[in-house]
Amino acid sequence: MSSSAHRDTGHDHAAVGPGPDRLWSVQDHLDDVLATVRPLDPIELNLLDAQGCVLVDDITVPLSLPPFDNSSMDGYAVRVTDVAGASEEFPAVLEVVGDVAAGQTDPIAVGPGQAARIMTGAPLPPGAEAVVPVEWTDGGSGAGPVAGMRARSLAPEGAEGHVQVYRPAEERAHVRAKGSDVRSGDRALAAGTVLGPPQIGLLAAIGRGTVRVRPRPRVVVLSTGSELVQPDEQLAPGQIYDSNSFALTAAARDAGAIAYRVGAVADDAETLRATIEDQLVRADLMVTTGGVSVGAYDVVKEALAHVGDEDEPGGGVDFRKLAMQPGKPQGFGSVGPDHTPLLALPGNPVSSYVSFELFVRPAIRTLMGLPDVHRPTVTASLAADKALTSPKGRRQFLRGSHAGGSVTPVGGSGSHLVAALAQANALIVVPEDTESVEPGTEVEVVLLG
Repeated sequence: MSSSAHRDTGHDHAAVGPGPDRLWSVQDHLDDVLATVRPLDPIELNLLDAQGCVLVDDITVPLSLPPFDNSSMDGYAVRVTDVAGASEEFPAVLEVVGDVAAGQTDPIAVGPGQAARIMTGAPLPPGAEAVVPVEWTDGGSGAGPVAGMRARSLAPEGAEGHVQVYRPAEERAHVRAKGSDVRSGDRALAAGTVLGPPQIGLLAAIGRGTVRVRPRPRVVVLSTGSELVQPDEQLAPGQIYDSNSFALTAAARDAGAIAYRVGAVADDAETLRATIEDQLVRADLMVTTGGVSVGAYDVVKEALAHVGDEDEPGGGVDFRKLAMQPGKPQGFGSVGPDHTPLLALPGNPVSSYVSFELFVRPAIRTLMGLPDVHRPTVTASLAADKALTSPKGRRQFLRGSHAGGSVTPVGGSGSHLVAALAQANALIVVPEDTESVEPGTEVEVVLLG
């Protein structure tokens, strides 16, 4: 894959034309990413390995479920006429001709005046028309109604002799009909379905041991900065803990990816290039955080701005400015022999996370082959003490708490406020042409949870 950095998608831009001075809109940058990223090729996987993957083809049911009429209760399989009018005062007395257990292959026929003791899930025997629950009988004991069926080893008399039935049963009572779940030829699952536990169970139930899916994309998350220290280590003056790589790796997994976190890389371009090259073997998508602005130590920009794709002119990573807050500096392109897409995000924690939600998450969902790659958006009433302000010409994304049709800003607009981000479940969107939003105004909200 190559960067399509110079593709003009036809949207309005704050600055016209390509080049370093162009100010990209949020939509144009997203369009560029999604036009470049392609769904991963399908593979055949065992059922449990396919969990979380997206189904490539419609799945048709090869056999009905259940595949035969079976009992929904522990009880006795009977003919309806034999128990008509049965009561506790005048029970129907039937000859018990044997047991029918789940998985039994040699059926017992039930004739006039007969019954077969049957277990839940066992096939309805020939001749039987209904099942009476064991609680409606004496369980073959001759001692009045019973509360349940005793194990065969404890009650051998239950499978022979006679049983008293104290209530009538309608035809097909307590019988699960063949095909009552799904019928042969029905569509069980549609292409595009994400396979969760119920879908995996259905595939197993219809006899599918493997399934054709798009695999979960492998995402490598790498943070940069000589000031970053791993959690549980001792901080020296001027150092901070590396939170971005943890947040973004978790976000990638939440999006459906298999994500790998790489410990922070120091501000050295050669080291960063070598680390990225080493990680490409396990990456369908690379995500870096930090080092994309205009500072003297912005190592990602230094390392990747002039790196071209092998065998593909015009590749590499394009660093650009977006008309958004937070998250103005962004990088996007492709690296390595397989043209692995790379998104370079800002280093401030909130900028990084917002950028992930807007650009990386849709890219991951596109790699998965999902038809809808975006977070849901709703409108909500702004619940705030005062008007929100927003810089003209920038689309602002503010953290918010959304509930019951209203949204409340959480924390300030600073791009470093991690604690406020942890309390938010939504992003409040303030358009580029809006500089102030009054309380009570209907605003667009991106739902994160």
